[in-house]
Amino acid sequence: MEKSNGLRVILFPLPLQGCINPMIQLAKILHSRGFSITVIHTRFNAPKASSHPLFTFLEIQDGLSETETKTHDVTLLLTLLNRSCESLFRDCLSKLLQSAEAETGEEKEKISCLTDDSGWIFTQHIAQSLNLPRLVLNTYKVSFFRNHFVLPQLRREMYLPLQDSEQDDPVEEFPPLRKKDLRRILDQETEVLDSYSDMILQTTKASSGLIFMSCEELDQDSLIQAREDFQVPIFAIGPSHSYFPCIHEFFLCVWYCWNKTSSFGSHFSTCFKENYGF
Repeated sequence: MEKSNGLRVILFPLPLQGCINPMIQLAKILHSRGFSITVIHTRFNAPKASSHPLFTFLEIQDGLSETETKTHDVTLLLTLLNRSCESLFRDCLSKLLQSAEAETGEEKEKISCLTDDSGWIFTQHIAQSLNLPRLVLNTYKVSFFRNHFVLPQLRREMYLPLQDSEQDDPVEEFPPLRKKDLRRILDQETEVLDSYSDMILQTTKASSGLIFMSCEELDQDSLIQAREDFQVPIFAIGPSHSYFPCIHEFFLCVWYCWNKTSSFGSHFSTCFKENYGF
């Protein structure tokens, strides 16, 4: 680990294994670059804190019953978690900020930002109310993350039922799928998922930045389109995280620009390009 830079990052993964592992990997690289790490997590599917002794883990209650924790309906599970965790998460994050403000001396640390998954739809409002930048870590492929937001639109346009002659027609809004590929997706989707997807889209666009588990060489076109869609800084850190050695400078820029200027977006872009060439 490099010498501490005096900044702490708060991480809040969704309690799904495909979300927890990438978040912990991101924590490792940030810690190696001098950031202190605090992981807020739910009781359900909690990460193994003993495996990461250099991080601070804080558990919040999730309000799930034993039956609910065993559901195979992921949409239902995430809806329940978003409903029950909001106030407890706000209390936990507020206490962390208050504690950081109260610290004195050489050990005093400032909280740089909150980094969580796009599936947490209440955290953007909380972060804004506490004047804390929020970054979104997304583990989906870039093209899928962009395109899955068109599913509600496709349902409204009544793609089903399909005529035999339409089966192999391309879906212009969701390449490279063909119309026959949508049958299973649209049959299984519900109004609840449509609403949930809309909230993810809104809160991601309102965030301070978006991090993808991808790389520019593989997803260049999709990343260009994503930057146009979301209008926030987007970084592809690669599947191993080690692909993007400047990720720690990105977090430093977020903290600096958020605290030094009211024009966060334009100042951030200028600062990062001048210092790191992106």
